[in-house]
This record gives sequence, structure tokens and C-alpha cells, in this order.
Amino acid sequence: MRHRELEFSIGDKVFLKVSPMKGVMQFGRKGKLSPHFIGPYEIVRRSRKVAYELKLTSNMAMIHSVFHISILRLYKPDPSHVLTHEVIEINERLSYEEEPIQILARQVRRLRTKDVASVEALRQNHNTEEATWEAKEDMKKRYPSLFPIPSMY
Repeated sequence: MRHRELEFSIGDKVFLKVSPMKGVMQFGRKGKLSPHFIGPYEIVRRSRKVAYELKLTSNMAMIHSVFHISILRLYKPDPSHVLTHEVIEINERLSYEEEPIQILARQVRRLRTKDVASVEALRQNHNTEEATWEAKEDMKKRYPSLFPIPSMY
């Protein structure tokens, strides 16, 4: 009664359902955090009425490429799924320095015996949601260019 007729055409993109196993590292994650669907993969041909052959990546060459229709889910292309990347300069230690480019907000918090000034700093290669709060004095020492010199009248 709950059976739904599924049919894919050649060239469609589908996700492949995988079963996470406890304690086993699969697809970069372990246990509950491992993905339930991987892909998308392109359908190359229809093998049988309920089986399709997928074009798998080279790291999955040891897996048989024909799958039952019950473990395939149609991929609906969405422009928000496309990730853009920026070029990041990496030094010889294979790390990079994230310098703040702008101060977004300032605040002073009252502790028991003293006031602590902090600033919200926007760092390069990050968006405004990823801005961090840091101590104003530390930021002033390390990055004086972010703090304009008050003019004398």
C-alpha cells in the first residue's frame, strides 16, 4: 500500500543511501555522525526494472556500481548547495594567519572588581556570523591599524 513507483532516467543525479555502523569510520566520520546519504552520482544506465548503474568516483572503485532503487534518492539541484571557495595563502608550516579586517561592535562588561572592554572582530575569509569577541587591549597591541587615533583639538 505504501509502495511508490520510482523511476529515474539516464543522466539524473541521485544520492546513495549508506548504513552507518557503530565504531566504523566511513566517509570521513565515525558512528552516529557518519552520513546517511552520499553523492550525488550520475545514473549511467538502467540495469533492470529496479536497478540502476551509477558512475562512481575513483575512490569507490572497489564497490559494485549497480544499486537497487530503494537505496537511491533523487538529487534536486539547488544553487545554494554550490560552495564557493576563496584562495588562501598558506605559509611553509601549512597554516595561515587570519587577520581581522574590521571591528563590528564594542562592549564593556562589568566583572566583580573591574570593567573588561571587548570588541567583535571580523576576520578575513569569514562572514559576519563568524565574527569573534576578543579583548580590546590585546587587539590594540596586535592590530593598531584597526583603532583610529583620536584627533586632538
